[in-house]
Amino acid sequence: MDEKYKKIASDLTYEIIKEVGRSIRPYVGNPESGEQVKIGADGTPSSLIDIIAEEKIINILKNAPYYSYLISEEIGELRLGCGEKENITLTHELRRTDIPKDKKPKFIFLIDPLDGTNNAVKGIPAYGISVAIANVPDGRVATLDDVELGFVSNFSNGNFFEAEKGKGSWLNNEKVRPSNVINISNMTLGGFTKSSTITASQLVDNARRMRVLGSVVLELSYVASGKYDAFLDLRGSRILDIAAAKLILEEAGGIITNKYGEKLDNKLSIYEKTIVVAANNEILHSQIINILNDNGADVIGEVAIVSRLDEYKSVLYSAKIINYLLMNGVSVVIEKGLAKILEELKKDPNLPEIIEKTRKEAPEIADQIKNLKLDVNYNLISERISDFDSDMIMILGGDGTLLRTQSKMKKEIPIFGINMGTVGFLTEIEVKDTFKTLKKILKGDYFIEKRSKLIVSHENHHYSALNEVVIMTDRPSKMIYFEVEVDGEVIEEFRADGLIVSTPSGSTAYSMSAGGPIVDPKLEAFIIIPICPYKLGVRPFVVSDKSEISVRLLKKGKKAIFVMDGQNNEEAEYEEEIKFKKSEKNAYFIRTSKKYFYKKVKEKLNEGGITSEHRCL
Repeated sequence: MDEKYKKIASDLTYEIIKEVGRSIRPYVGNPESGEQVKIGADGTPSSLIDIIAEEKIINILKNAPYYSYLISEEIGELRLGCGEKENITLTHELRRTDIPKDKKPKFIFLIDPLDGTNNAVKGIPAYGISVAIANVPDGRVATLDDVELGFVSNFSNGNFFEAEKGKGSWLNNEKVRPSNVINISNMTLGGFTKSSTITASQLVDNARRMRVLGSVVLELSYVASGKYDAFLDLRGSRILDIAAAKLILEEAGGIITNKYGEKLDNKLSIYEKTIVVAANNEILHSQIINILNDNGADVIGEVAIVSRLDEYKSVLYSAKIINYLLMNGVSVVIEKGLAKILEELKKDPNLPEIIEKTRKEAPEIADQIKNLKLDVNYNLISERISDFDSDMIMILGGDGTLLRTQSKMKKEIPIFGINMGTVGFLTEIEVKDTFKTLKKILKGDYFIEKRSKLIVSHENHHYSALNEVVIMTDRPSKMIYFEVEVDGEVIEEFRADGLIVSTPSGSTAYSMSAGGPIVDPKLEAFIIIPICPYKLGVRPFVVSDKSEISVRLLKKGKKAIFVMDGQNNEEAEYEEEIKFKKSEKNAYFIRTSKKYFYKKVKEKLNEGGITSEHRCL
């Protein structure tokens, strides 16, 4: 947006703010002005005072000599200007190629006509207007990145915030900066939480002060100007509410992201919402993100190592990592099977040839194992996986190695996976990033992700699974007759080749191949997927992970086997029940990137996870 149009947009905004302030003044403090008169375009109730404010905005933009798009709380999405008014869907409108040049809008206005409506109705001095102005992109959906100007006015006291992308933020014509508080115990926190959010309660309990003013736009602006140190909206804020305040905060030097620390790049739409976490600086923001996600990053003092044992590539690379950790003062324990192979290699006269051959077959580790020395007493540092009690378990292999290890673990030790397999969906990094990432982890620059597990009960025996449990016949090409209950209610009876009960972690494994949905691991759910059912109406179910699932075999004389994570097999007979519920124990993964799951979905599920790099090896 050039300077000419910035000036035009700013002038329109100043007029809007002045006229809206004037129009609502007689209604402030009047309970009748808060009466609900309709449901707004975003599905929330609209009161009389909201409608009055919005009508003033629509009239100003409709009669302006330029066309604009408007996203507003009550009316939705409009195309306005030159005396015209038209309802539109902005995401569709921006892709149109048939709009005449003289009718093409110059601006996208995102306006919350009155943020803090209840405060205004009750005469509480914390209510205002938010106006964000974005570029109109060519041929694509507009996002928060397109916002160029932001304005927030507190009608109750006259404070006026404004920002221009790349230029800074101002309060009443004076530049603003956030506070320099870096400790949670010293911060003033504002916002909206949920009563069931335990981690948010920890923040509130540890903050020096907590404020709830009931106006997202004002409170975000207070972080920009140092009145607050941080702000949360864990209910989810509408994009039109935060668009202006986001720019004001970022231009002042603050940080605003979603709950997982990811940049807010949502599309501009009346329907878009996002959880908001805002802070004065990166240090405080990082602490808040870690608490909200239960990401306690402890100092790593001891590392356990598990490797694939069927190839020299993983075994030799494990030895290199062992050397690196020991040289950096980190204690190491390794699984007994790995120790046995490494001790055998130490004595093998062909070791130099084995290393050289491995370097040629696995160029990605060639430099790392070039001068590899096996001079550690590996038996001395070996333990059974079930005895591990380290700060972290490093697993070199694919998902199978990781699941095998996890099934043998007795303690909830965070797992860090290096992909030495084909897909490696559960692993964190590829081989090439090993030592760069290890350096970050040893400095405490990581977070911990929690994944739910299943407990499987059958005939007074209990088993666990991280990915899934598969039930199938013990005789190939024969079907099983299933009855499936959820919380005591029969949801389906059917014949099928088998049945999968999957966690969200397993939704990208066998469950996906059998036609199940891909489920974000943050979702608290389980998936029930029939395998090739002989009934058209049977489809996968997604149920709460607070439910208990029961599966009964209904065909006499037929046995079934059930397999946990492809590792452990058990048998079930006619009319025996297999029960599933959420385990009290979780699996924990060490992560170094906030953008983990969807990035993995795009990368790993391309061509079944077999990239050109894998095909060349």
